[in-house]
Amino acid sequence: MRNPSDHVLIVGAGFSGTLLALNLLRHEGPRATIVERREGQVARGVAYSAAHPSHLLNVRAGNMSALPDDPDHFVRWLEARGEGGRTSFVPRTTYGAYLREMLDEARARSPERLTLVEGQAADLREERGGVRLTLDGGRTIEGDAAVLAVGNLPPHDPPGLGPDRLPAGVYSPDPWAADIGEGLDDSDTAILIGTGLTAVDAALLLDARGFRGRILALSRRGLAPHRHQDGQPYCPGVTERPSGSLSGIVRHVRRRAGAAGWRTAVDELRPMTHMMWGAATRDERARFLRHARPYWDIHRHRLAPQVADRIDALVREGRLDFAAGKTLGVEPEGRGARLYWRPRGADEVVGTLAARIVNCTGPQGDLTRSREPLLRALIDRGAIRPDPLRLGLDVDASARVVDARGRASDRVHAIGPMTRGGVWEIVAVPDIRWQAWNLARRLSNAQWVGGEGL
Repeated sequence: MRNPSDHVLIVGAGFSGTLLALNLLRHEGPRATIVERREGQVARGVAYSAAHPSHLLNVRAGNMSALPDDPDHFVRWLEARGEGGRTSFVPRTTYGAYLREMLDEARARSPERLTLVEGQAADLREERGGVRLTLDGGRTIEGDAAVLAVGNLPPHDPPGLGPDRLPAGVYSPDPWAADIGEGLDDSDTAILIGTGLTAVDAALLLDARGFRGRILALSRRGLAPHRHQDGQPYCPGVTERPSGSLSGIVRHVRRRAGAAGWRTAVDELRPMTHMMWGAATRDERARFLRHARPYWDIHRHRLAPQVADRIDALVREGRLDFAAGKTLGVEPEGRGARLYWRPRGADEVVGTLAARIVNCTGPQGDLTRSREPLLRALIDRGAIRPDPLRLGLDVDASARVVDARGRASDRVHAIGPMTRGGVWEIVAVPDIRWQAWNLARRLSNAQWVGGEGL
């Protein structure tokens, strides 16, 4: 885009949308309007707005700058406030404040170039050489291009679970949508469906709310995230992509773990995972998701040492159990529900009575099951489609959305976790900041000497 009067509409004011808007300003690109339905999530999204102070970033502050060309930006911000340094794992609420401050300062400096609109996006159409966004109240906003920055979608209900078949308040479909500890007493059991990062967050939240009963975290494999190592040395990353596409990940980690430790073996692959995913066939990607993803996730996305210590303490105290098993069904019982599940490798069925069952399976990706009004309108009209593995939106290499006929849009893009089908690892700050930087460059026609991060 060349005309300085050009206008980009950004749907979603979480981390992805906020960062894109900031980079449009920094590249002296088109003006931007951000549309966000919840004021409390502006610049924070679900990850940072719903967090409790006990929830820490799972990446050290030294790698959490929002600006890829200024890697110490967040560290300087922290140190100026006396809230940590380069090696700190700081509260997610602190990081949310950092993002909100950046956005507020940008709006104050350039109010004519950055506008924030509160509302629910209901439809988006390309027309007359531009785009028209319709809000649920009927208001329309016109622009030259649009970017879907909708973040993670709520989790799908596991089979057999749903609020319509259980007593009110027993099932929590989204751990961030309500106080999951409300109404529980110390004689109760809470079941977390899932054993990953979301389940860890839920267990910490229950503990912080004063719940002293039993917590059972249940998944097919029962795998829990590993911890970061204190004092782990900087890992520069490999310079050549391991052979064998995604199968090279497993071979590389096994080979390097003995010499350098598994943490280094995993971390040094970071610069190459996008290329390895891009080079893989659909069948290779499907096999990786089916067999290797759970193990990759618990090694790749690790816990801050303080968080890991607290989780270990809950386990030692007998208040938290991680279990591997398959859920079979659930029946109402008294004021709670009995969940039936089969432990992995066993024949017998276990029935566990719970006062609260929390869906901690993680964000959904299958667009065809989304209830989001904007996504539903676009899907129903064929303007967007799921990626082949139903991880999110189908996008091309330039982050343009692909419609039901396989055509990439010239005016509608997507950014953030919903583009994971195309690039795989796009859920963490270090990945999204490069994606936002590169998309802002394209939308601004910016000329910048240096390699693209994605």
